[in-house]
Amino acid sequence: MILIRNVRLIDPVLQRDIITDVGLKHGQLTTDLPKQDHFTESLDGQGLWLMPAVVDLSARLREPGQQQHGSLKSEGLAARAGGILHVVLPPDTRPVLDSGSLLAGFRKKAYEDGKIHLHIIGALTQGLNGQQPANLAGLKQGGCIAVSNARAPFANDDVLLRSLEYAATLGLTVFFVPEEPALAKDGCVHDGFMASRQGLTGIPELAETVALSKQLLMVRETGVKAHFCTLSAGASVDLIRQAKAQGLPVTTSVAMHQLYLTDAYIDGFNALAHVRPPLREQPDLEQLRQALADGVIDAICSHHEPLSATSKLAPFADTEAGISAFDTFMALGVQLVHDELLTPLQLAQKIVTVPADITGIETLRRNVGGWVLVNPEQEWTVNAHTMVSQGKNTPFLGQTLTGRVVRLFDE
Repeated sequence: MILIRNVRLIDPVLQRDIITDVGLKHGQLTTDLPKQDHFTESLDGQGLWLMPAVVDLSARLREPGQQQHGSLKSEGLAARAGGILHVVLPPDTRPVLDSGSLLAGFRKKAYEDGKIHLHIIGALTQGLNGQQPANLAGLKQGGCIAVSNARAPFANDDVLLRSLEYAATLGLTVFFVPEEPALAKDGCVHDGFMASRQGLTGIPELAETVALSKQLLMVRETGVKAHFCTLSAGASVDLIRQAKAQGLPVTTSVAMHQLYLTDAYIDGFNALAHVRPPLREQPDLEQLRQALADGVIDAICSHHEPLSATSKLAPFADTEAGISAFDTFMALGVQLVHDELLTPLQLAQKIVTVPADITGIETLRRNVGGWVLVNPEQEWTVNAHTMVSQGKNTPFLGQTLTGRVVRLFDE
């Protein structure tokens, strides 16, 4: 058993935020401590936080099919270094995750290679082609925690409606990424001043809110449990607030970078700020942050999308969208506390227990255990040497952040 003395214990399950001595054994915590000679290691936790290991609601690990950007091993190591033990994977891998028979082996490989617990979102339609529902019963039997069509469009609204009805009958949660293809078209940034200034095709907020409005109406019609991922537009917050007030079974998440970055970062054709959904304007960012504090937005995800260096070297519109986010996730979360937007206990809820509840893995999470020791005052500079992820594609490169994971305890 490992002893940590005088640590700030942040426990969102028991709603504890206290300074205490704790013992850790096989990823499980106790404050009922044995005699000193029973400890294999003793640590001084003064000034440090101890919280449960993070549950990330959306991260792409690039395996299978895109190992030039990352792998289960490289991104698993990066996740653990960032305090993330549970990773929720969207279905748009290559091949697409639309067969339940493949899921168990993939989860096993993720743990063997990267020492992370992988939770898979199955494809809502076959091959994500938007033409007909996938074998959702088979996916559920295979252990998928939800279904989604990721960023892929539906052939028509009837396919969407029938797919949601099918998911509802099985009690499956549907993860939505709201974006109306006819409005997004071939856009690559937010449709605003910065897009016009640089001659880039924009994606209007309307692309998100129109899709969100339609999807909320279908949630009301079918009764399916829905999670809306990576919201970016301030106007979306109002729609979600209304849906929750009406009692619709909806939850929401925001990517950590959307709480810090605006489309000002694309100035000079900075491809490191090319992400989907795009970075919006300052009022959107402020509304997202307020909605997080108010509880309208339930959770924060990394939206980790590692990319090779060459993926960001083309002209802006031709570069691949994505930010490598595992390495900066905890520091940016700590900054939300320093900004007094969240308390440490609220942060732990947004990145641990609420995501676990949304995905239905809270019991598994507690059984697995895992705790993260964080130094909330440690300063470090984001660069290729301090990042563990294979992908170094982040607009935070060169910045000094405050807050770092000291150690993950899970064994």
